Amino acid sequence: MSLLAGFLGGLLAAMLVAALAGRLASFRAQRPSDYAGQAPAFDLVRHLDGPLDCEGVIYGPFGRVAARFVARMVVEWDGARGTMRESFRYDSGTRQERVWTLSVDEDGRVQAEAPDVVGIGHGRQSGPSLSLRYRLRLPESSGGHVLDVTDWMYVMENGAVVNRSQFRKFGIKVAELVAVMRPAVSAAAPGMTA
Repeated sequence: MSLLAGFLGGLLAAMLVAALAGRLASFRAQRPSDYAGQAPAFDLVRHLDGPLDCEGVIYGPFGRVAARFVARMVVEWDGARGTMRESFRYDSGTRQERVWTLSVDEDGRVQAEAPDVVGIGHGRQSGPSLSLRYRLRLPESSGGHVLDVTDWMYVMENGAVVNRSQFRKFGIKVAELVAVMRPAVSAAAPGMTA
């Protein structure tokens, strides 16, 4: 019996260590203060403004690419309030439109709203990063599930923005997105309408 108790105790300890490592040393463990004072400083109003081209991939729960996409985004600001219109085209041929309403406080706090976001997303700019957390309702064609989303965006020296997002349901990662956004080089991205 002591052998079984030892095994179960060891298994429980290993699970506890894995859970703590996931909370303390993982993607979700990042904090805006981790990037404070680093350069270049992320300025949402400056770095995400005007027409932007974007390309990215979405990974499924086991790390395999589930979808690829290109997008055109157009962001317009009136002071610290902005509207971001997104037009996605996926490798499957599916198209998706989304409109975000964004606001930035003087201290770098960000609020974000969109029709498929449940409630209001909250985030913060700090150093070269922007973090944002929100709840996203998937389309009915994808089950209509509500996922918890954590976005981290990082501005590069050349002004490009790298976005990494994780999507979770009941705390379990179900998808991850990696995308790059940069000022548009043409009136419309290949195969896209502005």
